[in-house]
Amino acid sequence: MAKPEYYYGIHSVESLLELEPERVLTLFALKGRDDQRLKRIFELADPFGVSIQQASRDSLEKLAGQPFHQGVVAAVRAHPTLNENDLEKLIESNQNIFLLGLDQVTDPHNLGACIRTAAAMGVHAVVVPRDRAVGLTPTARKVAAGGAEKVKFIQVTNLARTLAMVKDKYNVRVIGTMLDEQALPVHECDLTGPIMLVMGAEDTGLRPITQSQCDQKVFIPMGGNLQSLNVSVATGMALYEACRQRQSK
Repeated sequence: MAKPEYYYGIHSVESLLELEPERVLTLFALKGRDDQRLKRIFELADPFGVSIQQASRDSLEKLAGQPFHQGVVAAVRAHPTLNENDLEKLIESNQNIFLLGLDQVTDPHNLGACIRTAAAMGVHAVVVPRDRAVGLTPTARKVAAGGAEKVKFIQVTNLARTLAMVKDKYNVRVIGTMLDEQALPVHECDLTGPIMLVMGAEDTGLRPITQSQCDQKVFIPMGGNLQSLNVSVATGMALYEACRQRQSK
């Protein structure tokens, strides 16, 4: 049996119990804490017979791997890792597929924030390379605040090859964000229909091999003195524009 994963934080654990309660093995709650937020989690766990154990702050910190656990940690059955085959099935089942690609994003806080926004903006899946990129760590899940249970997270062996596949096989338009002479302001680009919006890494942006697979490049116009944004902030702005266009159409 695979080792359990550990989810921590009120939003992350609550969302898990709402969407996939059968995966929760044990809840560990801070000894002496008794408030409405924890009671809500206990109420969600009760019908499924989830064991609830009182734990010290130090014990929770060891389980979560850091001190910001909000007084609750869940031991959870590991979820199967989704890959290229799962991505193809997802595209085949959604005629108007909306995907977010992240090119070698390595900070779990940025990944979690991107996933949270993706879930809010109606993205079907977040696609990342398996290597040289952060996975869905407990920290990323915590920052996603429940979003990781609402949008699929797919790891692929080669992101550029995956972009070529979704274009050639499924006519999904690949739109990359970067400052480039051929780039359009994001609000001038058609973001409706089947698309994958691809965001670059925190420091280097889109790799050349990823850029070569983009059907269109876009940038976020800025009126201030800075010409770059944190990847999670830029992702939120670009996804909002895509969501706005897709809803209006």
